[in-house]
Amino acid sequence: MLWPGTLIGAGAGFVIASIPGAMLGALLGQALDRRLQLHSLAHLRERLGGKPALRNDELLFVLLGRLAKSDGRVVDGHIQQAREEMRQLDMHDAAQRRAIAAFNRGKSGRDRLRGYLNHLKAQPHAAEGVLRACWRMVWADGRVGPKERELIMLWGKWLGWTSYQVQALASDYEPARRSLSSSTVTYEEALLLLGVAANSEPAQIKRAYRRLLSRHHPDKVAGSGATPLQVREATEKTRELHHAYGLIRERRDFR
Repeated sequence: MLWPGTLIGAGAGFVIASIPGAMLGALLGQALDRRLQLHSLAHLRERLGGKPALRNDELLFVLLGRLAKSDGRVVDGHIQQAREEMRQLDMHDAAQRRAIAAFNRGKSGRDRLRGYLNHLKAQPHAAEGVLRACWRMVWADGRVGPKERELIMLWGKWLGWTSYQVQALASDYEPARRSLSSSTVTYEEALLLLGVAANSEPAQIKRAYRRLLSRHHPDKVAGSGATPLQVREATEKTRELHHAYGLIRERRDFR
C-alpha cells in the first residue's frame, strides 16, 4: 500500500538533508497519514481538493450509487435496495442521511475508489459484505448489465479477491438461484463457489475450502458482532461449501 504522506515526507527530507532527512521526513509523513487516514496519492488529492474522507459505511453507499447509475438510469428497485441496506445495517437518522448523501455522491462517478478498497482488504468480513451488497444492488432491477458486472469484478480485484470468488457470490442473489445444497448442483457451480479452476490441484482445492469454511463459520461470524441475518447467511453458506467440496472431491477422486 502506498502511504502518500510517508512517501512525500521521505522524498522531501532526502532532498533537504540526505538519508537522515529522509528518515525524519518519513516519520513525519507517517504521522500525517495516520492523522488524516490517507492511503493513496489519489486520496491525498481528494483531501487537498476539499473532499472529505469516506467512512466504511459511506464507501459502501458510494459504491452502490455508482452501480445503480452505471447503466444510465437509477430505478425504483435501486432506491428500495439502498433503503433495505440501511435497514439491515440498523442505521439511525444521522447515518441514513450520510448514506443517502454517499449514494448520490456515488452516482456522479467521480470518486477514486481503489485506495479505499485496497485499504479494506485488511478487513475480510467487511470486504465480503461490500461485495455481497453490490451484487444485491445490481440484481435489484432483475438483471446484471455488463458495466455493473465489470465494476464489481474490478472492485473485487482491488479487495484481493479472485474473479472466481467474486462471481461465486453473484449466484446467491440471482432471482432464480438454485441452492447449492440441492442434488441438481453442477460440478462447474461447485468449482465457482470454492473459487478454484477445473485443473486446480487437490491441495489447492482443500486450502480454498478450509479458508472459506473458516471465514464463514457461523460461530466466527457471530463472534464478530454480525447481525442475525448475517449469521443465517453464514450458516447457509457453510452448508453450501460442504456440499460443493464433497461434489468436487467425489468427481476428482481425492481424500
